[in-house]
Amino acid sequence: MEKYISNIKTPKISIAPMVDKSHRHFRYFCRLMNKEILLYTEMVTAQAILNGELDKILYFREEEGNVALQIAASNPEDAYKAVKKANSYNYSEINLNCGCPSDRVSGNLMGAALMSDRKLVYEILLAMKEATNKPITIKHRIGIDGTGIIQDKNAKVIMDGYDDLLEFLDTVSKAKPDRYTVHARSAILKGLSPKDNREIPPLDYDMVYRLKKDFDYLNIEINGGFKTVESIKDALTKVDGVMIGRAAYEDCYLLANLQKVDNENLKPISRGEIIKSYIPYVKEEIANGSNVHLLAAPLHSLFQGQPGSKQYKQLLSSGNIKKDTFVQILYNILESMPENSLWC
Repeated sequence: MEKYISNIKTPKISIAPMVDKSHRHFRYFCRLMNKEILLYTEMVTAQAILNGELDKILYFREEEGNVALQIAASNPEDAYKAVKKANSYNYSEINLNCGCPSDRVSGNLMGAALMSDRKLVYEILLAMKEATNKPITIKHRIGIDGTGIIQDKNAKVIMDGYDDLLEFLDTVSKAKPDRYTVHARSAILKGLSPKDNREIPPLDYDMVYRLKKDFDYLNIEINGGFKTVESIKDALTKVDGVMIGRAAYEDCYLLANLQKVDNENLKPISRGEIIKSYIPYVKEEIANGSNVHLLAAPLHSLFQGQPGSKQYKQLLSSGNIKKDTFVQILYNILESMPENSLWC
């Protein structure tokens, strides 16, 4: 394993790049609850950056704070050009996706399928580092099963176990990525949907913890199944950071409570204050033509498990959300929800 020390500080907590979830309205809403976490874009393909409308794909507001851009690429040339184009946007770091199991990317040798060719991953990371002075990181799985998808006879179709993971990282580490975000599940590239790949392959936290113990000089962030403050605090005793995925929108107020990771006595922002702070943003974005349903989406789980949650969900039902009614619905929530849910 290439021994080197990255000079970037790994955030204790980050919010994973999630397709159709990690859009800029979601990120703005997350930032209202927690100023310290690292946020990610959705996965963006290098080809989309090279051929698409850049502002539509890469624009984000300064208020979103530290945001990492995640790129999926299948060759060094596209990765280099995409990172060069993205340099004009103020992302804090750029991440290479080697973890997505979707057939949309696996069939094009992107995402988790890239792990089958560790030399190619190394070359892509080198190209990305040559294109920017920003930190370059990688997100990958502990293993893959590419049977029926990976056709290259020289590729590692099945990566299974700690030794295979070390073989992958031994090559990749020569590119000196600044952080490794390791999803503690293998990816099965054929026969399982992306949702199934988040649930069916078993979690193996111990493999990731062993990696950090054996190579303590590497920045290691763990990902997969973290849903509580307690589980995250425990993981942080063994690795440098924890990436949260679906819990960030299934129970979004977790992000506010995560400020207790460093200070148990810190009182998080209330749900009422979150909504009050979000209203001016909603007004501005609606005036600019933003999709009102995308603006509403981050709010859906804010009162999860709280008194009045059923009433809240009814107010935010998709049939009620319209361009000319959404702001008033938010005011109605502030007026009608139980005080102990809004302000405690």
